[in-house]
Parts: sequence; structure tokens; C-alpha cells
Amino acid sequence: MTDEHAKSLLIPAGEQRVIHLFDLDMRAEQARFLREPGALAQVLGIDDIDLDHVEVFPVSDLEELGLEGYLRVGCGIPEDALRPDRAKLEAIDGYVLLIRSRALRGEETHLTPAEQIHHVGDYREAGADWAARPASPAETPESAKPFSAPRPSPREARSRARRIGAALFSVVMALIVLVVLLMVR
Repeated sequence: MTDEHAKSLLIPAGEQRVIHLFDLDMRAEQARFLREPGALAQVLGIDDIDLDHVEVFPVSDLEELGLEGYLRVGCGIPEDALRPDRAKLEAIDGYVLLIRSRALRGEETHLTPAEQIHHVGDYREAGADWAARPASPAETPESAKPFSAPRPSPREARSRARRIGAALFSVVMALIVLVVLLMVR
């Protein structure tokens, strides 16, 4: 296995709620440049990445909160998931790169980061698991099926709308007559 493949990171298709954390061993202007369209994708060895789900920032911006606190409080990573990497997280003092699963649009992706980008770890965000197997047609109740009630013909629908409109008109007119009679007295 070559060194290039040793650094390769496989992101499986359909991955959700995972944050991939990288330590950036580069000057501040280089790290800030990664926010430009196409720059980050190029240094990760991929064609495209959604920058709306990527963060590049200096750890010093986090002040007392620190990187571990940011991951726990700001990103919803459970404390027990961060505990094994606590020393590693505390040792990072430059820029970091956070890539959320959504940045890769659910596609299987092989990241091959440039030599200045060091993979620190992958952390699963806490949250409800909304994954469920689809219900079979036999398990779906009639009330949940679309158009489970018979649809009226257009003629019936217009007739029904006219009756409702006439009833509302009659009620409004009766109220107006009643108000006028009360004011006249």
C-alpha cells in the first residue's frame, strides 16, 4: 500500500450526521483560501464539495470553549465520543477543517487530502435516527393512502361549492339585516 492510499479516506454513500475533522498544517492565508470555490475540492482530491457544510477556522477563535467544547456544544457530538481524542484535540492550535456528511451530497467519496491536511477523526452528531424501512402496501392503512376517498366529479364539486357559497351568503345577509334592524329600533 502506497503512502497516497494510506492517507485516503473513504466516505460511504448515504453517510449522515458525521463530522470529519482535519488539522490544517498551513499558513493562515492558505487556510482562508480553502473557502474559495474549487480550492478545497482540489486539495482533498475530489471533484466537488458543498461549502455550505464545511467550516475552516482557527482554533484560537474558540477562546475558552476550545475545539472539544465546540464539537460537543456547537456540533452536538456526545462527550463520550470525544473523550478518547481529548489530548489530540487539545494539541491542535492552528486552523481546522470540519466537513459534514452533507458536504459530499450522500455520494461515496474517496478523500485524498494534500500533505498539509491531517485527518484527526470522525465524529457522529447526536440526534434522532429517522431512518426506517418503508412500509409495504399491505401495512399502509387506507386513511394514509393518497386519494383514499372517492373523488367527486367536477359537476358534483361545483354543485357542492355553490351550496356552501349560498349558505354563507344567506348567513351574512341575515346578520346584516339583523344589525340594521337593531340599529333602527
